[in-house]
This record gives sequence, C-alpha cells and structure tokens, in this order.
Amino acid sequence: MWLNNILETIGNTPLIKLNKVVKDIPGTILAKVDYFNPGNSIKDRMALKMVEVAEQEGKLKPGGTIIECTSGNTGMGLALAACVKGYKCIFTTTDKQSKEKMDILKAVGAEVIVCPTNVEPDDPRSYYSVARRLEKEIPNAYLCNQYDNLANRVAHYETTGPEIWQQTEGKITHLLCTAGTGGTVTGTAMYLKEKNPGIQVWAIDVYGSLLTKYYQTGEVDMSQVHPYISEGFGEDFVPQNYDMSVIDHFEQVTDKDGAVMARRIAKEEGIFIGYSAGSCLQGLMQLKERLKKDDVVVCIFHDHGSRYVAKIYNDQWMMERGFLDVKTFKDIVNSRAGKKLVTVQPTHTVAEAVELMKKYDIDQVPVMNGNGPVGAVSENGLFKKVFNNPEIKTASIQSVIEPPYPVVAFDTPVERLGSLITKENGAVLAKDDKGDYHIVTRYDVIQSLAK
Repeated sequence: MWLNNILETIGNTPLIKLNKVVKDIPGTILAKVDYFNPGNSIKDRMALKMVEVAEQEGKLKPGGTIIECTSGNTGMGLALAACVKGYKCIFTTTDKQSKEKMDILKAVGAEVIVCPTNVEPDDPRSYYSVARRLEKEIPNAYLCNQYDNLANRVAHYETTGPEIWQQTEGKITHLLCTAGTGGTVTGTAMYLKEKNPGIQVWAIDVYGSLLTKYYQTGEVDMSQVHPYISEGFGEDFVPQNYDMSVIDHFEQVTDKDGAVMARRIAKEEGIFIGYSAGSCLQGLMQLKERLKKDDVVVCIFHDHGSRYVAKIYNDQWMMERGFLDVKTFKDIVNSRAGKKLVTVQPTHTVAEAVELMKKYDIDQVPVMNGNGPVGAVSENGLFKKVFNNPEIKTASIQSVIEPPYPVVAFDTPVERLGSLITKENGAVLAKDDKGDYHIVTRYDVIQSLAK
C-alpha cells in the first residue's frame, strides 16, 4: 500500500499518555502529539484546508502565489501543499522567530521576508501589513490569512476534534490548547462540545498577549500588549477564528515557565516538543487543583523541538534570559566569599607545596608562572612521590610537576565541569572578568550538586 503524495499523511496523529512530568497531577493526562504530521506541526491540517477552500472558491488558481504571514509552522504546511499542487510561496515572519523555522521554509522552496516584531499590527512594517501589500502587488496571488480565514478552525472541527473523541472513546473531560490564531482551540472545542457540552476547554495564553483580557472583559486592551519571547501563540489583536463561547477558561504562563517545561517533557517523557507544547503543559500545572482523579485531559502538543534547538534547547540562550537555573563555575567561586586562589611557582620546593596544602586544607594546587598556569601538583601525587623518596621534599616543584588543569569559561555549567574532572585531573581553572584565576575541584562540584 502506498500514498499518492505527502499531503495524505496529514492527521491521525497519536495520543500519548504522559507519566513522569505529570505524576503529581490528578487524572489521566494525554498529549495529542501533532509533530507526527509531515510538516512537524498541527498547522499542516489548517494549511491544507485553507488551500483546498481557496481552490474551490476560485481564489487560488493554477500557477498562483500563496502569501501568508506566519511564525513558521503554517508556512511549512502551506509550502508542502504548494510543492504538491504547483504553487509559489512567499511568507512574511517576525524577527523573533527561530532561524531554524526560516531555514526550513526556504528549504522547501518558499521565499521568506523577515519583519520587525515590536510594531503595531497596522504598521506598514508589520508582517501582517507586508503580506497584505504583497497580495495586491503580485498578480494571481492569494493571502491565506490564517487569523481570519475560518477554514482554519473548520480543519480542526473536521479532523482534530473527531480524532481526539475517537482516541479517548468519548471519555475526554478537558482539552488544553495554546491560544494563537484561534483555529485549533476553537475548531476542536466546537466539535467536542457538540459531543459533550460538559467538556472543559482551557486556552493557554502568554503574558504580553491581549487574548486573556479580551476573554475576560470583551475589550481589546492594548495596555496588555508587550513583547514576549514565546513562539507560536499569543496575539496583539483578536483573530476572527475565535468563538470565545466554546472556551471555559484562559490561563497565562510566562516565557520562562513554558521554555523550562518543554525541556522537562523532552528529558522525562522523550517527546521532543516545541515552545507552545511546553507552555500548554505548564498551564495545566497551574490549574491542576481543578482536576479530579477520574478526569481525562488532552493537551495539544503543536510542533517539534527541532525548530527550537538554537533557543529553548540551547543552554546559553536560556541562561542569557535567566530561564535556566544552572549552577556555574562562577556560582561556586561566589559561594566561597572571596577566598583567593592558592598557587605555587615551579621554583618552590615540594615541602613548601605540602605546607600550603596543610595550611589551607586543599589537595589541588596550580603551578603558575608570569604567563599563567604551567602545571599542577596534587596531594595524592605528592604523597606517592614523597613516600617512595623522602629526599624529594627539598626538590623543586618542576621535578614533580603534573599536567596543568583545563581552563574553561567562567560561566561553564557545573555539569560540564564534572566531565572535565577525572582521576588524573583533579580540578579546572577559569578566569574572572578581572583576569584573575580561580579553581574548582571534584569536591566543589559534588558540594554544588548536592545543594
């Protein structure tokens, strides 16, 4: 058996039980893992539907150009449809989106135009405005407009909702989904609520988006809008795909909590997901007190983690934003309250080195000259040499010197330090911003990880 093209693989994605991450949450927690779609996101569903509806309505003609403003995933779905159906693609996106998303769109033949994030939606530079302008300027072009195109939510009413209902055998009690264009949460909710009006639908939003305030008050409050890092959900306007009557609650999560949760899911469940999925489950964590042991909860996991490798799965990126509570070489040094590094020179005697070790209760000493570290001496190494030859006490350090300790960056994570400290190499060095050297030993690492 074979399929006629890649588009026929869209949908029928697995529903996977979560275990470790949700062990303290009542009920059965299931993830609808939609990165199993060919474009690695749930957006494949609505992208194909928008193209099909446009063709049926005569808005998209052979040889035409598909235009869309996208955070990346919708663009991928549209690009796949364009490949199979023979259309050109031009996508506008924002400068906060991951480079991986842009590179993937280009790989499947799309042209990508990057626009500034921090401008109003009606600003001529916004990715919404640029897309609208291109539709007018390019002959035979069609702007899909996933935000206001109701084919978006129809796709989920026709596919995502029925799949979840069938996969849970109608036992679903709660649906959680991040709130972006509104198509996924609204379309899926509409179907499920027709089957059982008692199903609770919780939309997960990000701080900096106006959707939560709009849901609560019916007012578009631009004072709620401020820059955020989370990708793929949250809005600074209200798309027409929303029908707030099918949503029972909006919950906001922080950029940090969503990113950290995504990494936990990858490590603890083996499900390598994107930013919005992490935020979705974080929202559930914040609402767990509302659940009972017999509840069956479905969380939408929208896309794949490969699109966030340079961001939420990059330790440096996470640390720069204060998202990763990682202990570093610097943290260990700061915990010592200003203790200075004890060193010896190659011309010092073995006896002098032993005396320093006793005085300061240390077992690893760098050997330094005017240019920096040139070697090391250790309590264990000196003990063996002195035991075998007591006369060596008067010899110079140069005669018993061991290889120098590795020198690392001052902000190197403790976990990395642990891999550098071995039986033969008992410490690592690093320079601070002033150019002064500091040392971290195996004992320091063990103490740090134990805290």
